[in-house]
Amino acid sequence: MNLTAFRTLGRSGLIVSPIALGTMTFGTPQWGAPDKVAESIFHAYVDAGGNFIDTADVYAKGRSEELIGGYVRDRSLRDQLVLATKFSFHGGEPGNPNAGGNGRKNMYRAIEGSLRRLQTDYIDLYWMHVWDLVTPVEEVLQSLGDLVRAGKIRYFGFSDLPAWYATKAVTLASAHNLPAPIALQLEYSLVERSIEREHLPAARDGGLGVCPWSPLAGGFLAGKYQRADAGATGEGRLGGSNPFGNTKFTERNWRVLDTLRIVAAQVDCPLVQVALAWVLAQSGVTSPILGASKLEQLHDNLSSLEIRLTPEQFQMLDESSALDPAYPYGMFTSEVNRSIFGGVSVQGW
Repeated sequence: MNLTAFRTLGRSGLIVSPIALGTMTFGTPQWGAPDKVAESIFHAYVDAGGNFIDTADVYAKGRSEELIGGYVRDRSLRDQLVLATKFSFHGGEPGNPNAGGNGRKNMYRAIEGSLRRLQTDYIDLYWMHVWDLVTPVEEVLQSLGDLVRAGKIRYFGFSDLPAWYATKAVTLASAHNLPAPIALQLEYSLVERSIEREHLPAARDGGLGVCPWSPLAGGFLAGKYQRADAGATGEGRLGGSNPFGNTKFTERNWRVLDTLRIVAAQVDCPLVQVALAWVLAQSGVTSPILGASKLEQLHDNLSSLEIRLTPEQFQMLDESSALDPAYPYGMFTSEVNRSIFGGVSVQGW
């Protein structure tokens, strides 16, 4: 498989590559890619056949969108690429709550800024970046539908939200014949599999594609970090005072990493390629979002499309990273199924 093994995103006609280029590193001075490197990463991805570019209005305070807009313009790639960006987080006006959130007022402010920075008339895929805990799903759905009808976006999706919220949006859209979300963007990796409980089943039921973010767990699964008394040592996004790192440096996750090292040695491939191959093989996953701060990282990431793991290797990775039992999911087993139906197993459609 390669980047031109195209697929539709969810139950839609939007056609995307099996790996999306995440650009949170673009324009980010501390741990990101310098502008020249970001440009080389962009061109290498496109030249390899990739068509799915993911950014957000808050990445590098809009600089990521500006860089992408310039790259697309210089090569006249607008019709060839699927440009995705996001809204939700605050636009930088202290004391003004309407410069953030998922309400119509901020949504319209955000879309105009993204269109300007990306130098385009429309966004192919507009993501609600995060559930803001307050805006009714009805308002979000109606507002995004208005943007579709106005031609400013082609499709939309949701990121970082409860499964029930996405399900309600799909149901309302179907009942009222409104434009509906086509995808979810959620954290998913060997060390973060929580979406398997509710989000992945909801996505399958609602016809939503899934675009995992952080499939390498912020570099943890790349083997950048080593155990230490204070948590871990190593340079990367999870180091220093980043609270996100503290959630990754757990004894369970170190055990998952140990198993990943064993499988990587068996197939003689870097850890990142095996970790990504596992994500790519999961049911419901359409296109993981992969970022890079160096050109060689991009090439390593794309090589994961060529990895073929055996059923035994998948089983090793699955068992080492399995979710802890939690109610009520422990009841949804084949044994309970047989007890419900008088000793015989019944499989649903």
